[in-house]
Amino acid sequence: MLPTDLIKGSLKTIILKLLEENGRMYGYEITRKVEELTAGKIKLTYGALYPVLHKLESEGVLITEPENFNNRIRIYYLLTPHGHSVVTEKLKELSEFIESLQLIVESKPGLNHA
Repeated sequence: MLPTDLIKGSLKTIILKLLEENGRMYGYEITRKVEELTAGKIKLTYGALYPVLHKLESEGVLITEPENFNNRIRIYYLLTPHGHSVVTEKLKELSEFIESLQLIVESKPGLNHA
């Protein structure tokens, strides 16, 4: 399992990407999908997930749809039109960050790239 401090900065992008691909999802479904896609290396806690979901909702990036499921209310999250453009922006940022990390990880000691 990866340390939570490494995941924290990418959590918003992870959630947005999943919602873009799946249309709408509820919290538990998001946590399971992340775990499945990463072969268990990333396990989201509800304490990390829900504050990000609520922040995205307050920013107008996603909306909620309550639905009755087995006599319980299940809250589904889905992207707004604005949310779809945010996904594209966040994925680009994350890609650039990953590329930059790769450069650092793959750098050889003693070589000056300036």
